[in-house]
Amino acid sequence: MAKGPKWISDRLASGGEILIDGATGSELERRGVPMDDRAWCGPSVTTHSHVLKEIHKDYITAGAEVIITNTFASSRQMLEPAGYGDQVAEMNQRAVAIAKQAIEETESEHVAIAGSVSDALVQVAVAGSISDARSDARGLDDKWLKPAVLHATYREQSELLVEAGADLLVLEMMQEPEIAIPAIEEALKTGVEVWVGISCRSDKKSGQLAMFDDADRLFSETLDAVTTFDVQSIHIMHSHIEDTTRGVEELQKKWAGPIGAYPNSGYFERPSWQFVDIATPEYFANHVAQWRKMGVQIVGGCCGLGVEHIRAIHA
Repeated sequence: MAKGPKWISDRLASGGEILIDGATGSELERRGVPMDDRAWCGPSVTTHSHVLKEIHKDYITAGAEVIITNTFASSRQMLEPAGYGDQVAEMNQRAVAIAKQAIEETESEHVAIAGSVSDALVQVAVAGSISDARSDARGLDDKWLKPAVLHATYREQSELLVEAGADLLVLEMMQEPEIAIPAIEEALKTGVEVWVGISCRSDKKSGQLAMFDDADRLFSETLDAVTTFDVQSIHIMHSHIEDTTRGVEELQKKWAGPIGAYPNSGYFERPSWQFVDIATPEYFANHVAQWRKMGVQIVGGCCGLGVEHIRAIHA
């Protein structure tokens, strides 16, 4: 049996709700932290650790019970091409340490740390080493996307986060089965609870739900892959608010376990998040209320949604 905070498993088993935090990377940017051109928010754990800690503290004060480490962009396939290959361990460990400090300084009880691990193809695309990273994930010949390398890098980051003290692992923006499966398999080997975050988008031409960054592949492929694993929860995350609702509906058809929802607002244009047409806290809260009625148990925000949004949904 996987280990993790007992209050989380008890809460989920009883049908209760857990409030997670909002965005970290885009919130750093909103507060003036420069984003690395190739490694996005990853290096900020060493260059702007004080800002990162304040963000964690602000989310905790706003009601967040789970805070996610600033390690979405801290895998080896993200950091090494950007020139930070010798700092992979340091940046992941430092991110967990900063989260711990935030919890200690707010004197909070029952706040868990989720170590973030993200989709490798998203990371490679952000780093700019593939000209058209979403053309066909199965046909890419990038060294970072080879099966053996995927397993090795996901194993490395998962172990680093758990050894540093992460209470659980959250796999974020998982889309392509050939990438999601190695990530889940390696995360489960650590022995802690695993949350899986998957992303989707409505295809304007067909109207169907597709993978977030590859309209040629259906979201159902992602669902078929991730719902076969014995993870603690599956989330629709980093998806537009309206698409999140559709994603939850589709997920419920294939998954009977706990479900989470934490959408984004705005869009990414390397190397920065674009704060365009950001949802108001009220608009966001109205949709969260709908998801709660649908049975969603874990709620929060992703890129573009900040402290005021979490405050708005804190019950």
